[in-house]
Amino acid sequence: MTRSAAPGAPAPDPPDLDVPDLDAPAPVPPRDEGPRDGRTRRPAPAGAVVRPPWTFLTNHGHVLLAVAQSQDARVSEIAARVGITTRATLAILKDLESAGYLRRHRTGRRSHYTVDGHRPFRHPAIAAHEIGELLDVLAPATAGAQDVS
Repeated sequence: MTRSAAPGAPAPDPPDLDVPDLDAPAPVPPRDEGPRDGRTRRPAPAGAVVRPPWTFLTNHGHVLLAVAQSQDARVSEIAARVGITTRATLAILKDLESAGYLRRHRTGRRSHYTVDGHRPFRHPAIAAHEIGELLDVLAPATAGAQDVS
């Protein structure tokens, strides 16, 4: 026969069970260098180049540099060089074209891009400078390929 507790009194814990201490703080997982905006980062496929969580230039800047270095590059080649999707590259090319930084000329089924190096930077702190100054430093081999009009 088992003993029962008095009515209304809590039953004692069985001695063989390990009951967690509910007053103890929850364990904190080790901090990683992942995104800090709540997103989770997928593991990179084997052999893939791992990109840092941020860079000094935006993807728009990287696409502009890629186009300045190879004006006849395909969208998929630009996307691979920058490390973004083809869809994102198309959107960025459209942004740059509509803002006047690029001009697109169709040659058959291919697009040829011309960079207007005389356009100012968009940020007010450096708006006195032209985009060609950046291209001269980071893509000097293509300095003659920029539009000078």
